[in-house]
Amino acid sequence: MIQVKEFLDTDASYAETRANQFLAELKEEQIVNVCYGSILKSSASGVGFQRSAILVVYKSGESTPK
Repeated sequence: MIQVKEFLDTDASYAETRANQFLAELKEEQIVNVCYGSILKSSASGVGFQRSAILVVYKSGESTPK
């Protein structure tokens, strides 16, 4: 079964770290695609912060659901 898992930056964690931890648990042949995007988010004070989003498309060991 093909599945997706999304990782987003928050104020407390970074998408890259969590995505790399997840990818380390997969076998290389399970990985279908990894997509990355980033935006610049402004705070009320006008300070800009980069936010990242990572989407991992992978094959799970589960069969097609019934």
